[in-house]
Amino acid sequence: MGRSCAVWDPNLDDDRYRNPVVYADYSDPDVVRVGDDFFMTASSFNAVPALPILHSRDLVNWRLINHAVEELPPAFDHPQHGNGVWAPSFNYHDGTFYIFYGDPDRGVYVTKTDDPRGEWSDLHLVHEAEGWIDTAPFWDDDGNAYLVHAFAKSRAGINSVLHVAPMAEDGTHLTGESREVFDGHGDHPTIEGPKLYKRDGQYYIFAPAGGVSDGWQTVLRSEDIYGPYEDRIVLAQGDTDINGPHQGAWVDTPSGEDWFVHFQETDPYGRIVHLQPMSWEDGWPVIGRDDDGDGTGEPVETHEKPDIAADDLPVMAPQTSDDFESARLGLQWQWHGNPQYGWHSLTDRPDALRLFPQAVDQAENLWTVPNLLLQKFPAPSFTATTEISCELGEAAGHGGLLVMGEEYAYLSVRRTADGAELVQGRNTAPVDGEPDEAVERVPLQSPSARLRATVEDGGRVQFAYATGDADPEQIGEAFQAQQGRWIGAKIGLFAVRPDGDGAADGYCDFDSFRIE
Repeated sequence: MGRSCAVWDPNLDDDRYRNPVVYADYSDPDVVRVGDDFFMTASSFNAVPALPILHSRDLVNWRLINHAVEELPPAFDHPQHGNGVWAPSFNYHDGTFYIFYGDPDRGVYVTKTDDPRGEWSDLHLVHEAEGWIDTAPFWDDDGNAYLVHAFAKSRAGINSVLHVAPMAEDGTHLTGESREVFDGHGDHPTIEGPKLYKRDGQYYIFAPAGGVSDGWQTVLRSEDIYGPYEDRIVLAQGDTDINGPHQGAWVDTPSGEDWFVHFQETDPYGRIVHLQPMSWEDGWPVIGRDDDGDGTGEPVETHEKPDIAADDLPVMAPQTSDDFESARLGLQWQWHGNPQYGWHSLTDRPDALRLFPQAVDQAENLWTVPNLLLQKFPAPSFTATTEISCELGEAAGHGGLLVMGEEYAYLSVRRTADGAELVQGRNTAPVDGEPDEAVERVPLQSPSARLRATVEDGGRVQFAYATGDADPEQIGEAFQAQQGRWIGAKIGLFAVRPDGDGAADGYCDFDSFRIE
């Protein structure tokens, strides 16, 4: 097997793997197996395209292959930080793939397809509700279908309880009232993210509890789908460094092994993906390593890979770098709102991305800008480099390399009365509408440069630039990357302009975007 050139490689040299298997913010992962193929989706919140689809043959190496949703409801034409697609579930039933998710402000949506690599159906509103989240379907042996879900207290006024509702077999609507099946207020506060399964005639609800950073994985068991349910903590941090190991998917392999995929909250990198071995004892799952035999496992840092009957499986990682040679943007890219015609072109200049500056709603603040083209941090440490050349009128905006979160910083090129300049800017309170601060300015002979951001382990970011054949030179102060609203920090490209004043002319070209 060849070695990966990705910035994070979970493969070890002795048919073992290390966690995380994906060092990127694929929050609330859910996985389904069909034949020899594993497919994963994750929360995407306000980012578009939404609902990423990843593929694997061994649960260790993953590659982006699609997005299920190209456009969210019209409210997402403008950034809706932290809203939108929460904790989706990935299912396969009777030849059809289903993804359900709860939008906390709108209700339960579903999209489906017979080919996860192909076109998915338009979003369908299964049930209009406020505060219903973490929705997952279940088809029972007798043909009846159900939907399990949790609640967001910020909208519904309640949380820490799980409900089950009867659902039409085709997943288009509910057929009865949603009923409470478990109250976690005592031992499992903030229980959410439920997935409903059946094994040996018993119903199991896998559900995280205790909060994102410090929680644990709970499993509930009952002989009746509506309960009452017994409860057990089956995975917790214990003596490991893997905090809050929970919320994910039970999946089996063709050889009959059981595995559990979950996330770990790692500011500012978001919720990264781990893989744990899983077994069954006395009708309960045991996840990870249970050295003391108490039924509560701890996460493994390394482990033997899943037993997959294949001679040579590909080493893969979610895409990062982009030479912009394709007719479409790479799958790693997402906008901060529904994309609009005229934001970009991949044909105006061959083998380059052209961004057309879009108007900023408020003076020099990117928090409300939808045309930020971003991707996830892919590793604890890495370098991102791009080459930019702008054709802009004076005061017609600027474009460059951006690290985005609830605080952000960038390195951008803009036109001035004397020619051009490079600006290292930052904003420590964009949510409050504060304007950007120019940390350092450097005059340029022409509006073009090579821009670089170096991210150190822990998320410290240092910008640098170069012109011509010169070596990169640091500019500005080091910046501590911050998570966004329910997401990790992101890195990418942007081009913006002041609103009005006929300043719509111009563009910025990016020759490439390299992650190393």
